Amino acid sequence: MDSIISLLKSFGPARLASTAAVTLLVFGIMIWIITSVSQPHMSLLYSGLDLADSNKVVQRIESMGVQYEVLGDGSTIKVPQEDVTRIRLAIAGSGTIGNGSLGYEIFDRDTSLGTTSFVQNINLTRALEGELARTISAIETIKSARVHLVLPKRRLFSRDNQEARATIFVKTQSSSPSRGQITAIQNLVSSAVPDLSSESVSIIDQKGTLLARGTSHDSASLLSATMDEKKINLENRLKGQIENLLEKILGTGKVRAEVTAELDMNNITSNSEIYDPEGGVILSQTTSEITTNDQENADNENVSISQNLPDNNEPKEAGIKTQNISNNSSETINYQNSKTLRTQIHEAGTIKKISVSVIVDGQYQNNDDGTAPNYSPQTEATMEKFEELVKSAIGFDNERGDSVTITNLQFAPIDFGEMPVEPGLFSFNKGDMLRLIEGGIAAVVALLLIFIVLRPLIKRMTETPPQKQSQEQYYVMGPDGKPIALPPGQMPSADQIAIAPPAGTDLATLGGGAGENLTEEEMADAIDLASVEGKIKATSLKKIGELVNKHPDESVAVVRQWLYN
Repeated sequence: MDSIISLLKSFGPARLASTAAVTLLVFGIMIWIITSVSQPHMSLLYSGLDLADSNKVVQRIESMGVQYEVLGDGSTIKVPQEDVTRIRLAIAGSGTIGNGSLGYEIFDRDTSLGTTSFVQNINLTRALEGELARTISAIETIKSARVHLVLPKRRLFSRDNQEARATIFVKTQSSSPSRGQITAIQNLVSSAVPDLSSESVSIIDQKGTLLARGTSHDSASLLSATMDEKKINLENRLKGQIENLLEKILGTGKVRAEVTAELDMNNITSNSEIYDPEGGVILSQTTSEITTNDQENADNENVSISQNLPDNNEPKEAGIKTQNISNNSSETINYQNSKTLRTQIHEAGTIKKISVSVIVDGQYQNNDDGTAPNYSPQTEATMEKFEELVKSAIGFDNERGDSVTITNLQFAPIDFGEMPVEPGLFSFNKGDMLRLIEGGIAAVVALLLIFIVLRPLIKRMTETPPQKQSQEQYYVMGPDGKPIALPPGQMPSADQIAIAPPAGTDLATLGGGAGENLTEEEMADAIDLASVEGKIKATSLKKIGELVNKHPDESVAVVRQWLYN
C-alpha cells in the first residue's frame, strides 16, 4: 500500500485525474460491449397476433421466466433463439391462443342446474363453429378462420324445414386458396352440420373477395368455374408433356409449347327405347281343347218305382239308337317385339378439340476460335418426327378436328445473370458482421487497457526502487607507489592494498597522477594509514567469507533482512 500511495502521489493531480478519467472511460466501454455481446439473439416467436392473444402469450412467457421483446403495435413477440421451440410447444399445449374460438371444451366448464335449453343450443352452436374454424385453419394456405352458422329451428305444425346456412371468413397466407381447396372447405362444413348443403356455404377472405357464393342457384357458376379450372389443368398437363418430351432431344430451354383445349360445357342426359321388329319374342301363349260325346238309347222306358226297387237286380241291355262325338281345340299366342331401354349421361368437360403450337430451336455448332456458335435449322425429317411425337403425346384425333403446328425458329439468347455465389467459409450476414465488429472493438479496447493502463501500473508497483549508490571512495596503492582512486562504491579486492588519503586532500586530484602535489612526509603518512586500513579490511573480508561458507543459510537470512530494510 505504501508503494501504491507513493506511486499515486508521484503522478500529480493533473496526471492522476486524466488517468482516472481514461480508466473509467475504458471500463465503461468494456462494460457496454460485454453487455451487448452477452445479450441473447432474439428470434420471432409470433407475429400478427391480436392484443388479446398477445397479452396471453406475454403472461405465459413471464410465468416461464424468459426474456422477451414486444415490437410494433403489440402483435409481434420475440424471444431468445434457443427458447423459441420450447415456448411454442408450451403455449400450444396449454391452449393459450386458439384464434379466439372455443370448441367442445366449452361443455367442460361447470354449469349450474338452471341452464336452459336455449343456452345449451347456443353453446352447441359456438362449439361447432369453433371446431370447424380450427380445422379450416389447419389448411396450408389458411392462416385463421371464423365460422358463422345459421341453424333454424323446426316450426310447430309445419311440414317444410328451412335449410341451414353457413358463412366462413378466412385469412389467407401470401397465396389465395385454389378452387379445389374452396370446394373442400364447403364440403367439410356441409358434412359436419346437419341439413346443410355445400351450395349454402359462403366463403370470403380478408380482402373482401367472395371466394364462394352460398346460394342454391349457384350451380351454373360453380360448374363454370370447375370447367375453367379443368381446362387450365388439361392445357398445362399437355404442355408439360410436350416440353418434357422434346427437351430430352433438343435440350433444356429450347422448346416452347402452347396448348388450347376446347371442352364441351353441356351436361346432357338422354333416354331412348329401341325396338327390333326382327327379334320378336312370345309374350303369352294359351291352349284350350273341348271334347263332346252325345248318345241316345233305342228303348227308353219310363221311369217307375219298379225300376228302382233294390231287389231288381236284373240288368237290361239297352241298344244305342244315336251317338254324336265332337272334339274342339284352340291355341292363342301373343308376340312382342324386343325392346332396349338406354339412358346416356353426357358429362360436361369432354374434349371437343385440341390445338397445339410448338416452337423448337435449331442446332448450334461451336467454333474453335471461341466466337459465337453457328446456327443451323432443323431438317424436314426431324420436324416430321417431332410432329409425330407431339401427336402421340396429346392423343391426336383427326375426326375431332385437332391441329398441331410445329415451327423451327432461332431462340433469343437467355441472360441468366450473375450466378449466385454459394456462401463460403468467410461469408457472413449483417448480424454476423455486427457481432464480429463488436468483438473486435472489445478486443482492441482490452488490449489498450492492458498495455496502456494496467501494464504501466503493474510495472511501477512491482519494480524495485533504485538504491542510492554509495558515494564512499576507496583508494589503493598503485604499482608506482602512488594512491589510485577506485570508482565510487567499488571496494578493493583481496590482492589490492587499500589506503586512505590524508585529511584535507582533494579527492579529485588523486589517482591518475593524483598525489603529485603531496610532500614526501604526507605521502609516507598516507601510505602507512592506507596500508593499515587495507590489512584490516582484507582480514575482515576473509573472516566474513569464512563465516558465510560455514553458515550459508544464516548469511542468506541476514542479507535478506538487509535488503528488506
